[in-house]
Amino acid sequence: MTARIAVVTGASSGIGRASARRLAAEGFEVICAARRTDRIAELAEEIGGRAVTCDVTSAADVAALAEAAGDRVDVLVANAGGALGTDPVATANLDDWRRMYDTNVIGATATIQALLPALINAHGVVITIGSTAGLVAYEGGGGYCGVKAAVHSMMQSLRLEIFDQPVRICEIDPGMVKSDEFALVRMGGDAAAAEKVYAGVANPLTQDDIADAVAWIATRAEYVNVDQLVIRPRAQAANHKVFRQ
Repeated sequence: MTARIAVVTGASSGIGRASARRLAAEGFEVICAARRTDRIAELAEEIGGRAVTCDVTSAADVAALAEAAGDRVDVLVANAGGALGTDPVATANLDDWRRMYDTNVIGATATIQALLPALINAHGVVITIGSTAGLVAYEGGGGYCGVKAAVHSMMQSLRLEIFDQPVRICEIDPGMVKSDEFALVRMGGDAAAAEKVYAGVANPLTQDDIADAVAWIATRAEYVNVDQLVIRPRAQAANHKVFRQ
């Protein structure tokens, strides 16, 4: 039998890496795509997958990823992205905003465009990793909330536009996830500031929790579309309301 192919972008850390491992455990041959070649090469060796160096903001890299994936892709996890900074809108670093839009929105869309024919061929599924930040805005989140809202709108439009095609369009919107790099990158490498994000929260979500959701969606029957799955830790009633001990 032909191996089922899963492509995971942003696979060098966090939710992407956890999702690659989880899909491999489900029997998929996973193409691990990210900018950091050494990390994805190590991951691919660990899980019996393939590593493809890919910056989703590079058209050439995305085209090379699609070529490497071939003409049948069962799962695309469009995960590459992230947050930069917590500045208010009035003083926001617009270079950071441009980087977030290029990666989270344009990069995700470009990846979906490039792999969509192979996904349709395989009756596959697109899974984007969004965020509850894209559903409700908060202070200091104008840039990140904006990009994740754009991803949410893009997925809604895509689902309507290709409703007659055999491909599922699914979105996961996590709340507070304590992954290995998300907050650290957002805070510019300030470990103390990153740790404060989770201060007093007994059990924030982990990247493995989101990877479990990815695998669950990926292994549903092809007629089952999980339009949107919002996942929060129990301690987080809303983005602005978190129980801290």
